Amino acid sequence: MPTEEDVRSICLAMPGVTERLSWNQPAWFARTLMARIWEPGVLTVKTGEREALAGTDPETYFWTPHHQRSPQLVLVRLARVTKEELSELLEDSYLLAGGPGRTGQA
Repeated sequence: MPTEEDVRSICLAMPGVTERLSWNQPAWFARTLMARIWEPGVLTVKTGEREALAGTDPETYFWTPHHQRSPQLVLVRLARVTKEELSELLEDSYLLAGGPGRTGQA
């Protein structure tokens, strides 16, 4: 099960990513927000596949009314993904947040 430290390590390994608080939670930014801890064990990321992810695995991927206006944001239960899946989600989120291109991170 990935942890907040795994999220931090993966994010900060990507070119230009910075960490700062957002809504009093750790968050990582490329040009814009790419990931934020929503609550313990739950991460917000950007994706172009929100409906598909939540539709096929709603126990892992979901959103709240707060996220309804932002169709690229999805919440991820860290306990239900592998570190490899987390890396893929964060890389995609990085690109959507304005990162310069594929990073080769695994």
